[in-house]
Parts: sequence; structure tokens; C-alpha cells
Amino acid sequence: MTASAASSLDRRLAEERFRHLYAAHVREVLAYVLRRTADAEDAADAVAETFLVAWRRLPEVPAGEEARAWLYGVARRTLANQRRGERRRHQLAERLGADLAIVVESSAAEDDDERLQFALESLPPDDREILRLSAWEEMSPSQAARVLGISAIAARSRLHRARRRLARALAEWRPEPSPTTNLELKEER
Repeated sequence: MTASAASSLDRRLAEERFRHLYAAHVREVLAYVLRRTADAEDAADAVAETFLVAWRRLPEVPAGEEARAWLYGVARRTLANQRRGERRRHQLAERLGADLAIVVESSAAEDDDERLQFALESLPPDDREILRLSAWEEMSPSQAARVLGISAIAARSRLHRARRRLARALAEWRPEPSPTTNLELKEER
């Protein structure tokens, strides 16, 4: 028998053993997992992971009824991993939510400056982006250049011109009269 024929035979025997193991125990493992999870999708994931481990470690799986206990042990550890992963995802979501709230608050405070908003919006998009990268993201011209895909010299030049245009726009800004101001002016006449 050649090496490839032996390998092919070993593979077929392993597949046959796994099919038998799966057919004999999938319902039992599924029931075991369902009793320990709140969600059928999580149970399905745990069963799939359990049998994936069984396939990868097939030589270690005991024969006969001992296989069921071995599979339960794998399922138990799989469920524990799922729970740990869920806790980590939940904690991460809470941390990101708290961080996002801080960012939103600080962005809202920055955005509250109507004069700056008006001046920025009057600038071309390229000027707005280089100014935001420099001021809000606290990037150097070299770092901003990488983000924008331009040379560092071009970024410094663009930033210099954008700052001059922003200064001009800020100087030209005149607040729009509020509706109450208009009413007060009419009443005075």
C-alpha cells in the first residue's frame, strides 16, 4: 500500500468515525447545551464548536459511551468560553459607550461655537479637512499629509493657506439676528 493510499484510508476511517460519533451524540449534546443557554442560536454555536473540537482531536475522543462524557466536557468549556466572550463584549460596549459620550459632549461643545462653524463651512472642503485634522485631531502637518495622501510640504502649505482663509472668514462673520431681536427693533420704531 502506498503512502497516499494509506493516508486516504486513514482519512476515510476518521471521517466514518466522526460521522458515527456525530450521529450517536448530537441530540444529547444539543439537549445538554440547550438546558444551559438562553438562546437557541448560542446553543447551535456551542454544538458546532463542540464537534469541531471533536474532529480536531478525534484520536483523543474515547470510544463508546465515554465519548458522550468527553463531548459534554468540551461543550461545558465551550459554553464557558461563550459566556466569557459575552461578558467581555458587554464590558467593551459599556466602555465604548462611556468614551463615546465623552467625545460627543466635547464635540458638541466645540460645535456650539456658531462663529467657528460659519467660518469653517464657508471654506472649501480641503481647507476644512486640513484644519480639522490639525486642530481637532491634533495631528502634525506630516501626519495630516499621510491621512490626505499628499506630501508633508503640500500639507504645511495647505494648512497655512487654510488658516489665513479661516481668519478672514472669522473676521467677516456677523451673527444672524434672532427673531426676538427683529421683534424688539420693530417695537422700538
